[in-house]
Amino acid sequence: MHILSAGSDDLETVAAITHATIAEIYPQYYPEGAVAFFHRHHSNAAIREDIAAGTVYLLLTETEEPAGTVTIRGNEICRLFVLPRFQGNGYGRALLDFAEAKIAEHFREIILDASLPAKTIYQKRGYRETAYHVVPAGEQAFLCYDEMRKEL
Repeated sequence: MHILSAGSDDLETVAAITHATIAEIYPQYYPEGAVAFFHRHHSNAAIREDIAAGTVYLLLTETEEPAGTVTIRGNEICRLFVLPRFQGNGYGRALLDFAEAKIAEHFREIILDASLPAKTIYQKRGYRETAYHVVPAGEQAFLCYDEMRKEL
């Protein structure tokens, strides 16, 4: 397994990982309107901008298969996704370790917005809730999430 910086030719791969994970996992935790909000929020245009900024990374398995992605903006971890078929193999942990180490090079605190499926993972890693947000997601749906922080 290794993690590398995503280039412009990786846009479709990053988008596929992101949207496949949202489509399979998020409906178990969120109403349909919130799931649609996540898909819009992680649009190809947004991913393209992050790739152009050099903030997107891809995790490849031992057989060079793309399995996960993470975006690091300053001291914020964004868009951390592992394809469901690869979950439980330590890839999410590897991406989080990688992101934390990158951030620790320049910052003393990490910030992230925790989705419901990932919240307990972050809590076990020492992240603490600092704010709770409720965002209208259309069709009488709301997206609820915690902002979390970890001191380094």
